[in-house]
Amino acid sequence: MKKLFTVLLGCALSLGPRVHAQDGPQMNLPRIKIGAGMHLIEAQLATNSQQRATGLMFRKEMPASEGMLFVFEQASEQCFWMKNTLIPLTAAFVADDGTIVNLADMKPQTTDSHCSARPVRYVLEMNLGWFGKRGIKAGAKLSGKPFQGN
Repeated sequence: MKKLFTVLLGCALSLGPRVHAQDGPQMNLPRIKIGAGMHLIEAQLATNSQQRATGLMFRKEMPASEGMLFVFEQASEQCFWMKNTLIPLTAAFVADDGTIVNLADMKPQTTDSHCSARPVRYVLEMNLGWFGKRGIKAGAKLSGKPFQGN
């Protein structure tokens, strides 16, 4: 009986990493509304290290008015890449008060590093060209709950 238990425990442990590995898109993160001028964005919130590491990986599409807001504990230089990310994105690196510090267009499935021009706590990823099509550039200010009181 002890040997059977050991074998079953070993099998269960060997399945562990596969069961917990992220191999599909995260679709059920909390959402928040963010304003960009007269435009409204519905952003999923990636607030912990696992959510931020997975980001928008494995997505085949994303509606035009949706994005993902990455929230970090403290401001620092943030760098992103596109490994396992299937759709082209633009990242807005955002200061505490909602000011866009810089924008970076990112190609799918690359490991090129795209970094903030200075330390930031927030990064908003949208479909490639979303900001440009709306005339939103570095220096523009986003509004919404994360940026209030800063």
